[in-house]
Amino acid sequence: MLTSVLSAEEIDALKRFNTPTISNAIELFDVRPRACGFLSHQIRCLLPELGPIVGYAVTSETRAAAPEPDEPKQDLLGDYLRYVAKTPGPKIAVGWDRDEPAGLGAQFGEVTATIHQKLGCVGHITSGCARDLDEVKALGFQLFGLNPCVSHAYVRLVGFGAPVNIAGTVIRTGDLIHADKHGVCLIPHEVAPKLAEACAEVERRERPLLECCRSGEFSLEEYIKLRSVTHAKTHE
Repeated sequence: MLTSVLSAEEIDALKRFNTPTISNAIELFDVRPRACGFLSHQIRCLLPELGPIVGYAVTSETRAAAPEPDEPKQDLLGDYLRYVAKTPGPKIAVGWDRDEPAGLGAQFGEVTATIHQKLGCVGHITSGCARDLDEVKALGFQLFGLNPCVSHAYVRLVGFGAPVNIAGTVIRTGDLIHADKHGVCLIPHEVAPKLAEACAEVERRERPLLECCRSGEFSLEEYIKLRSVTHAKTHE
């Protein structure tokens, strides 16, 4: 559930960092296990040339396989788009592909990306596939999923607004997400206002290590010493 909304300046500050730095900075707060809070490598960035995106999740569930004869006919699109429109932004559309296997057809292509961008979305994350990569890239709209695919097949909404399961990670409406070419990371609301400052601290702690390695007078023992100090600070 969305509990707070960052200012535009706070969002922009988080966009200045890559997702690995975001992940490292979250660890400083010790609010969750280190193996949680990010999507597995199965969900990859489809437009790595575009920069990081930060936004609040709006969720949907889709199927693209041919409908079963007894499947109820329902048109959820209008209500879904109204739900997207009223959720505070910036937003990231998160879609749970309920087909087995996933990826039989794309929910997002040029048209769907365009209307979502109009409603304040900056990207789409799916457990399935997306298409129209060149056209969506031209919009500056980011895409994450298993792979590109050709067809939308019989894609249809079967639900929205509920928690979704993306590669084993549950994402809820209003969850704060940071994503880039490395992948997708969920930001706990309680640390979000302090996270940009924590990212700067991560970079500050790493700087001596990098300077040591880049030095023309590199010393392995000096590196080990610096690494021990940095590791100790990280676990304070």
